Amino acid sequence: MKALELLLIEYGKSHQNKYNQLIHKVCVPLILWASLAFVYCIPVPKIFNSQVFNWGYLIVLMAFIFYIRLGVMPLVIMLFQSFIILYSLKVFSHWQLPILLIAVIVFVISWILQFIGHKIEGKKPSFLKDLQFLLIGPLWVFVGNNFVRWF
Repeated sequence: MKALELLLIEYGKSHQNKYNQLIHKVCVPLILWASLAFVYCIPVPKIFNSQVFNWGYLIVLMAFIFYIRLGVMPLVIMLFQSFIILYSLKVFSHWQLPILLIAVIVFVISWILQFIGHKIEGKKPSFLKDLQFLLIGPLWVFVGNNFVRWF
């Protein structure tokens, strides 16, 4: 069995309850958005062209190293999600919305809901066992427990 399949199976074990799954399908993308928003808000030194470079792009590129090791499809899925998130942050910054404040609120509320979901499930979050599950969560949300047809 591939490493990706094993990771998705293991992640899925603590996400069997339909309410916990629903909470995760909403909150994991929001946490990913908020996490990238935190990094996106870090000022870029003037030696870089801030119109082209942003710290969020660098973090996404580093994460892609993890995903490409899992296969092409995981990379494509995460490219899609990352593009949407980074584009939304660029749009929000042009609208001059308080991205950092919104990100903090979204992050805190989403994590609270996630822990409520795990309380309902009766199982601890997967990332407490292995931190790489923080990167598997967004993939699992996209493919769920039906990953065989995707990969």
